Amino acid sequence: MSNTTAESLKLAALPGRRALPAVSYVLLTAGLAAMLFPFLWMAATSLKTPQDVYSLSLIPDAPSWANYVSLFRNSLFGVWIANSFIVAVFSTLSVCFFDTLVGYIIAKFTFYGKRTIFVLILCTLMVPTEMLIIPWYLISTRFGWVDTYWGILFPGVISGFGIFLMKQFMESAPSDLLDAARIDGMSEWGILLRIAVPLMRSAIATLAILSFLGGWNSFIWPLIVTQTELRYTIPVGMAFFSSEAKDSSSWVQIMTGATVSVLPLIGVFLLFQKQITRGIATTGLK
Repeated sequence: MSNTTAESLKLAALPGRRALPAVSYVLLTAGLAAMLFPFLWMAATSLKTPQDVYSLSLIPDAPSWANYVSLFRNSLFGVWIANSFIVAVFSTLSVCFFDTLVGYIIAKFTFYGKRTIFVLILCTLMVPTEMLIIPWYLISTRFGWVDTYWGILFPGVISGFGIFLMKQFMESAPSDLLDAARIDGMSEWGILLRIAVPLMRSAIATLAILSFLGGWNSFIWPLIVTQTELRYTIPVGMAFFSSEAKDSSSWVQIMTGATVSVLPLIGVFLLFQKQITRGIATTGLK
């Protein structure tokens, strides 16, 4: 046995080295508990009665689903969920399509001004959303999009970050594979859909999650462009709901609404988690 191997075995046998994994697991478990506790408290409160809302017990004494029934029966919460779902799904599909298309073109095509166009796209990432609200509102007013679905949707049709993500990811794909498909007579749309898109599946899944989260949690712009409760999204509706809170029963309803609003986000993560894991595992492989 070489001296290097013997020294490695001695280091591995040290008590500190053996205790390091246990300490790591303890710290990770504590961090997980700290992140999950607010959600668990929110979900537990949604099952409590108004009289027990201020109790310190995490588990309700008499869990009841009446709060969920009352939430959908006495408010427009179902309409707000539908509005948020329309906005999030449409923006996700639109961003995934256009960003994948533009990212593929910039990464794999050569044309005049390509670098300048890409730099201008990156420059849009430096502009705060708050600076764009006035131009967006002027456009919505001019075209009659105020208090409409399209008025909420059009700022999120395409994303500069998504174009950057798709372009960087697609550059790692072998160009020889695409050229071989062209030699075989495949059209550019066929190459995109049958070769490029499967190669970018994990990146598209990541972009879909980020786009869905952004559309679902969007607050400032929907608050400005909507004027009636029938067009509110979940964040705007919850803000309106919270402003009306006056007693403990209102806070129970707020916790119930917040719990319902989080469930679609959890579903999206569970749906795309395999793609995200696969993308992380294959990073750097050719």
